[in-house]
Amino acid sequence: MAFDAEKEITKLWRDLGSAQSEVGKTYMRWRRAALEIAGPGADPTEVSLKAARIIGAEFGRSLLPRLNWLKGEEAWLISLANQLAGQWATQGAQVKVEKGANPFELFIKWERCPWPTFAKEYDVPMEEDVRCCDAILETSLMDINVFFNVEYHIETLKAIPRGQGVCLRRLAKRIK
Repeated sequence: MAFDAEKEITKLWRDLGSAQSEVGKTYMRWRRAALEIAGPGADPTEVSLKAARIIGAEFGRSLLPRLNWLKGEEAWLISLANQLAGQWATQGAQVKVEKGANPFELFIKWERCPWPTFAKEYDVPMEEDVRCCDAILETSLMDINVFFNVEYHIETLKAIPRGQGVCLRRLAKRIK
């Protein structure tokens, strides 16, 4: 039987999309179960934010071996931004990194993201979706900042769940 590269790529692409969808749905199912266990007095957003902070901390620690300071801080920052963007790209988002006007400033721009769709499907408020993404990103920087003795922060300027068409986040060195 002859190998059909186009057919194989199409199958892999379809399988990747299915896996990405299952990741989001599994998170939302976990959220539902956690809220049922927590009981009627639990604040759904706080439960989700707790998970987001755990996810962010573990993600940030996982980046430490991949970030290389030896090429200079600017190259290090670009690598960091690309790693952050890549995390969402593996989940099905379309994300790109753009240089800012100021030194040590980059913008991470989500042009498409599956997470608002998952939130909508599971009746999760859109603002909770934004806050959880923010918490993951902010928390991921905590150990990175300590390990590399830097102070970077990330702020959300626009968000798809807020009806702004894109998620735009500014990653920059904190001015003291």
